[in-house]
Amino acid sequence: MITFLLWLLLLIFCWPLALLALILWPLVWLILLPFRLLGIAVDGVFDLLRAILRLPGRILGGPRRL
Repeated sequence: MITFLLWLLLLIFCWPLALLALILWPLVWLILLPFRLLGIAVDGVFDLLRAILRLPGRILGGPRRL
């Protein structure tokens, strides 16, 4: 709700900037989309490496955390 009110204030006080932001936001989102996908992939690789490194301890029966 606060975002909408801020958007209305921007539209009232500086309508060219508000219209420019409205037009450019989808383009910025499309440009940043590959970086989000890359971040998801890198996070998956780090989770896999963490699981591989912790596997010997889990097999040998190390202490378990809840």
